[in-house]
Amino acid sequence: MLSFLFRGLTTERPAGAALFDAVTAEARRRRWYVEGAVPDTLDGRFAVLATITALALVRIEREGDAGNAASVALTERFIHVMESEHRELGLGDPTLGKTVRKLVAMLARRVELWRRADGDWSEASCESLYKGEVGEPALKHSAKALRELAQRLDATPLAELEEGRIA
Repeated sequence: MLSFLFRGLTTERPAGAALFDAVTAEARRRRWYVEGAVPDTLDGRFAVLATITALALVRIEREGDAGNAASVALTERFIHVMESEHRELGLGDPTLGKTVRKLVAMLARRVELWRRADGDWSEASCESLYKGEVGEPALKHSAKALRELAQRLDATPLAELEEGRIA
């Protein structure tokens, strides 16, 4: 009877949350920051998260119309989390919108990068993960890891991706 008062506490998880959680878990793996030498900073962690999210979005796009809802849900979840995290960092309302738009633009740029990567994993990995120069071993590791992740995403049916499972 009073469920309308506590709707936020009683509803199911937001759309896209399971897949975003899986993407986040992948982005937290040490290999990106140790073997891949991505800086373990806010910028470096964002680069890894945005790169993996972009790969997931490109994969979902291949589903055509069937993937539209999942793509929108993942993007909306990304935006919600970025806004929430930046509020926790102390960003106020006057600058929050501008910052979140910038982060979404960075995600969109990565999505476009991975759409046109056409098998050139080293160049795309360098552009997506690193701001400056990176050593050859780290770049090779990251390119290989991203290629393998993309293959796992491709091998996972859409329904399983939406449930947060990646093969």
